[in-house]
Formats: sequence, structure tokens, C-alpha cells
Amino acid sequence: MANFSKSNVPRFSVEVYQNEFLPEGGREVNAIVTVTSTGGGTTGGVPLPGTAPSAAFTPGRAADAAVVLMVDCSGSMDYPPTKMRNARDATAAAVDTLREGTRFAVVAGTHVARDVYPGNGRLAVADATTKAQAKEALRRLSAGGGTAIGSWLRLADRLLGAADADIRHGILLTDGRNEHEAPEDLRAALDACAGRFTCDARGVGTDWEVKEVTSVASALLGTADIVADPSHLAADFTRMMENAMGKEVADVALRLWTPVGVEIRFVKQVAPTVEDLTGRRTEAGPRAGDYPTGSWGDESRDYHVCVRVPEAGIGREMLAARASLILPDPTGAAAPQVLSQGLVRAVWTDDMVASTSINPQVAHYTGQAELAQVIQQGLDARKSGDFDGATAKLGRAVQLASASGNEETAKLLSKVVDVVDAATGTVRLKAKVAEADEMTLETRSTKTVRVKK
Repeated sequence: MANFSKSNVPRFSVEVYQNEFLPEGGREVNAIVTVTSTGGGTTGGVPLPGTAPSAAFTPGRAADAAVVLMVDCSGSMDYPPTKMRNARDATAAAVDTLREGTRFAVVAGTHVARDVYPGNGRLAVADATTKAQAKEALRRLSAGGGTAIGSWLRLADRLLGAADADIRHGILLTDGRNEHEAPEDLRAALDACAGRFTCDARGVGTDWEVKEVTSVASALLGTADIVADPSHLAADFTRMMENAMGKEVADVALRLWTPVGVEIRFVKQVAPTVEDLTGRRTEAGPRAGDYPTGSWGDESRDYHVCVRVPEAGIGREMLAARASLILPDPTGAAAPQVLSQGLVRAVWTDDMVASTSINPQVAHYTGQAELAQVIQQGLDARKSGDFDGATAKLGRAVQLASASGNEETAKLLSKVVDVVDAATGTVRLKAKVAEADEMTLETRSTKTVRVKK
């Protein structure tokens, strides 16, 4: 990724929300770190103090991007035949949305992966001519063969890896289960691709496996969703590509530095979706570690940081953690840019009111993370025939969704359970649930709402 000139670097801000007061003997510190990016290359660019211009990035232009579109062409895409046609049309709509100058390729995915445009391991540069050629190549796609998603991702990685681009992104569409490679092969492909490009994943229809599609988006820091009706694919693909074209900065990391004796319990993204980043830490010097956040446009995200501090006496205070947004030098020759930072503090007090007060942001996102968890647990219990367990978990989900104002999730839950009393989480499992409704709830279970101000 290139460095950024003054006119193109978005302004990042970090705000920390916490109750820093601990009772005597208290050791757990929780904080919500809100990161906001504004003013990228498409919106004028607000300069960062002390940012040096870079010859590698021309003032006034948007970030370079490379995109690979992976289209499922397995035999099941012909049932019904409109599914393949809708996939071709949706991919064509995404191609039309490409910004001029964006490098791109189209991959046809079956039990093997083929780069059908422009071919020969290359990327095309988006303009009127190449877009027309890509759409002609799409019209020639037909369904046949199996499904091996890992091979699609590895080809996308090879294509994107050859591009000297700021933003490297994939869009993946599948309608079936990953039946032509072992689960460990897909896991190995995701591990190999993680950190090299981001990827949005979509499942069309209802014959695909939710956990496979969501695992792609999770590992590659993208979005996952269901498009139950293939006729809605074009609109969804257009939105995805518009979002990809709005990204201005890639490879941003959340760096946490902690003093001696402080242990990081977990780091989670909690808005706009729940994503546990704890296991993705890479060491970044003494007592510092980086957590990947992917690509950024004009947007805001929230992260929940939980640390365990040493015991201290009443009246003592300490810096529990320092959270910084880091932009690495792609060459490794220079120190990374610190885009913004915030401090997490711990203060020991004998004031019971102060030390027992829960910060509203922390309370809200703790509930949102639990909401995502109990939906998954409830649906798993329902599938296994544990209807009492499913009722209890999904009832708790209804209660949490109602209390937090997560209306979208509440609507999805109402397709799976009959709500007797949302406030107490009293529900009854529906006798019949449409497969699309259950899959939609599972796929979107990690989507959260921002805390009410």
C-alpha cells in the first residue's frame, strides 16, 4: 500500500469511553474505543498534522484499487436457470460500478478456478472498453462442475498480489456448499489470504452453508450476507462495489500498548458488526501488538478492549493501555504513521457509586456481543432438536434486541419465534420456519446498532 500525500490522507480520530474507577482489589478494565475516519480522497482530504507528502501518491486522485469478482459457476447455479443469469447480470452491474482506472478481473469458480477476464493471470484497467469486454465474457459463462471456494480465493490472491494497489478487494458469490475440497483446505486458503486482501461474501438462494460464507468474510475482514432471491443480486452487488470504491486507506491496524503487568483479555470489533480480533494480534515491539482493521472510507467503528491490571491501593491510578491507529510503511523502511490515539485509564477509589457505575457504551456493546452469541447458540440448539435450549437462548436474544433498540435483529427473530413478551424474553418457537428466514437471522446475527447517545 502506498503512503498518502497531505491532500489524500483521511483524518482518523480515536475516542475512548470507559468508567476508569475500580474498587479496592478491582482488576478488570473495559473501554469502548470509537474510531472515525473522515475526509478521504473522494471527499476533499483533511491533512494530518506532520504528514509528509509522498511521491508515490498523486495529490487529488482517489486511492488505487484492484478488485477480483469471483462468480460461482457450479452446476447448481442452473437450478433454476434464472440463478446463473442473475449472477451474470449482478456481476455486470458491479463491473459498471468500477471507478475508471481500477484494476479488475473476473474469476469463474467451480471445483477449479479460472480467470475468465482478462485472463492469463492479468488484471484489466477499468474503462469503457474493458468493462464492455468483461460483460461480454460474463455472458459466455455457463454452469457446470463442483465447488471449491479455497481455490477461488487463492487465484484471487495471485491476481491481486501482482497489483501495486492501495486497496485490494474481492467479491465472492456462491450458491452451494464447499463440497469439492476439505474444510482444512478452505481454512488454509483463508489463512494464506488473510491480511493480503479484503473480501465480501454472498450466499444466493438457500442451499449454501452459512458458516462457510461468514468464515470467508470474517477471515478477510469483509461483509457477509444472504441474497435469498436471486433477482436482488444486481442491487446488492452494486452496493458492495460502491462501498469498495469508497475505501481510501488499507492495512490500518489498531495498536495496543500496555504497561508491565497488564494482560489483554480480549479485543473485539463491536460495531457495525461483532468480530473477535483477539487471536489476530501480531507483535509490534515491547508490550505492543497490532490488531487488523482492514480498509477504511468515511466511516466509524467501535472496538471493545478489556484488560486486566495489577492490584493497587485506593487513590492510585495508572495508564492501563494506549490505543493507536497505525498505518504501516509498505516498504518497511520507515516507521509507521500514528494516525490517532487514545488512553485507557484505571483509578482505584473507595467511592462505591463511582466504582460500580457501568459506562453506557460498555454496557450496550457487551449486550450486543451477547446478542450475537445467543442467536448462534439458539439456532444451533434448534437444529440439534434441543427445543428448550433454543427457546431459552432465542428468548434472551429477543430481550437483548428489544432493550438495545436493535430493531432489524428483532424483526429477524420474529420470523423464527413468536414473541409473547419482549421485555422478559418470553417466546415460543415457531412450528414452521422458512429456511431463508433462519439463514438470514444466522448470517446477520453479528450486525449491531450503535449506542444510543
